[in-house]
Formats: sequence, C-alpha cells, structure tokens
Amino acid sequence: MLQCIVEVSLSINPACPPSPALPGQIVLVLQGGGALGAYQLGVYQALHEAGVEPDWVIGTSIGAINGAIIAGNPPERRLDQLREFWQRMERNSFGFTAMPRVLANAITLGQGIPAFFEPNLASWWNPDAHVGVEHASFYLTTPLRNTLEELVDFDVLNDKRMRLTVGAVNARNGAMRYFDSRNEPLCVEHVMASGALPPAFPAIRIDGEPYWDGGIYSNTPIEAVLDDEPRRKSVIFSVQVWNPDGSEPESVLDVLDKQKEIQYASRASNIEQQRKLHRLRHVIRELTDYLDADTLALPEVRELASWGCGTDMHVVSLRAPRLGNEDHTKDIDFSPAGIGARWQAGYDDTQRFLKLRPWDQPVDLIEGIAIHELPEH
Repeated sequence: MLQCIVEVSLSINPACPPSPALPGQIVLVLQGGGALGAYQLGVYQALHEAGVEPDWVIGTSIGAINGAIIAGNPPERRLDQLREFWQRMERNSFGFTAMPRVLANAITLGQGIPAFFEPNLASWWNPDAHVGVEHASFYLTTPLRNTLEELVDFDVLNDKRMRLTVGAVNARNGAMRYFDSRNEPLCVEHVMASGALPPAFPAIRIDGEPYWDGGIYSNTPIEAVLDDEPRRKSVIFSVQVWNPDGSEPESVLDVLDKQKEIQYASRASNIEQQRKLHRLRHVIRELTDYLDADTLALPEVRELASWGCGTDMHVVSLRAPRLGNEDHTKDIDFSPAGIGARWQAGYDDTQRFLKLRPWDQPVDLIEGIAIHELPEH
C-alpha cells in the first residue's frame, strides 16, 4: 500500500535570517560529475545564506560526497566543511599562476589528487590480472576515505535530523540500490560506494556485496523522492551538473564531450515518466471523490483508493551552464579557476531562483508536479 502525507514545513538555519516558508519538505538532489560538483557548493551556499536548509539530501557520486558533508555536520559547520573539501580537491598549480588545463588534467590523471585518489600502479602494468573487484581499478581511493572521516561526523549524519540517501549499483548483478539514513545507519563505505566510478575507482563492499558509482545506472536520482513512502509535499532542488545544450558536435573531441553529457545528464524521459505516474495518483484520488461512503468503506475499494495521492511537488531545475573553454575532460578539471567558476555559477543561479520563488505558484490539481527552470538572461 502506498502512503501519502500532505504537510507544510520549513527548515531554517538559526544562524541565518529566516526565509519565507517553502510549501513542503525541502529536498536537495545532487547529480554525479566529479569536478563539476563544485556547482553544487554554490547552490548550497545560496540556500544556506537564505536560511533554507534541506530536510533531505539525495546524492550520487560527487553529489553523495557533498551530501554527506552537508548531512554530517551541524548547520553552522556545513558550509565551512564543504569549502574545506573543495580546497583539498584543488589541483596544485606547482607555482604556475595559469597552468594550461590540458597539462593540469594530465597531472591529475598521472598523479591523482592527494585528498581523493592515487594511482594503482599494479593495474597499469597488468590490467588483465585477476585481482578481485575491490582492487580492479586504475586508482585507489584510500585518501578519500581519510578525507571523509575528517570532514563528516557520521554520528551527526545518523541522528535523523536530516535524511541522506546515496545511490550505488551492485557490481555483481547490476541492481540499483539507495542507501537511506532513515532506514539504516550510513558509514563511510556507503558514501565511497556511491562514488566508486569504474574502471577508475574500485568497488566498495557493503554487507558482502560489491558496489559501484550509482551514476552508471541513474545519475539524477529524483525518483527516490517521487517513489518515497510516505510521500510528502516537496520543493525539490534538482542540481544537474551535466548540460547537453543542443548544439551539434563538429569534431571528435566535441563528440566525446557530447557523449558524456548525454550519458550522465538528467533524462527527460525519466522525469516525464515520473510525472505521468504522479498524475495517475492524483487521478485516483479525484475518482474516489465520486464514490459514496458505503462503496468507499469496502475493503477492496479502500485498498485501491490507497494508491491515490494529493501531494504537490515543485521541481526546481538547476542546470550548470557550460563554460566557454570546456571539453570532455571537464569532470577532472579540479583547477582553482574551474572550481571557482562553477561554484559562482551555482550560487548565482540559486539566488535567481530564490528571488523568483516559483514554488509559490499553484500546481495543477491533476498533474501534481510543476517543473521550474530559469528563464534565459
């Protein structure tokens, strides 16, 4: 039986000025995308400064890492800990004030990032060696474990004040799984599993099963909100760091870039399917209004009517802009300039949405879901 709760809530950071109430629980959905996740830092900073804190964070890959830092710290420390993480991610310029991006990315590929990953040289020399799924990778993520243990307080994360959900895919059978702090305690392995992108990073074993980055199955896990039980009225900030802009690729490098954008971007078909499902829930609810009390009292009718729902969902679509000099390696562009530009873009876009307040608009009674996008400048 599906359950549905209609409610109005407001999350406020006591250190920030109050923000006018948002109509429902506040959900932050964070896509995977490596260095592109700096955009999410800007989104959270703008929300935090406006006094809006999420009730629930859902993340995949770098989104799971950012989400764990948010959920795993008290409100007054969240932004500082996020900044600390991204400062550690910055690729050292080795004294150059403007190192070419190609050279910086080559150094990242060859040497890793000290606070994130390091080369697994054994796999480079013999990639056919049968070393097991937990060692079959080009890099090791032991540095990331140390970083997360320093920046995330898992006692705070599991105290249920904020809900965290991270997505990972089973490396044995390909099944997607969402690990949810509402249902079970989460630890560093859950976050690392969500970011274990093969073949770069090794699988992480949880309860005897190996898990990889959930982004290879569903990189924008908004379905976790719309399929949740009990379902609640929500304002969902869907933060997308991949942006297929509609232009045609004209070179092999353009093709590599476009292929990656399409592979990891939010699927319009998935969102549309979720809209149709939620519309059907609303239709069922409306149909029950035409039934008399005696009919509604029948057990079989009550069971059917329980599939109806009256919750409204506002999906605030935040899509990172494409930077003018990007290419297919942008997700490993951990340069200070790249991180700073994406951080600023996320901050600016979220501030525009906070001023527009599209969630104040009524939602169609039958549709139940409103998708809001920023107007063109």
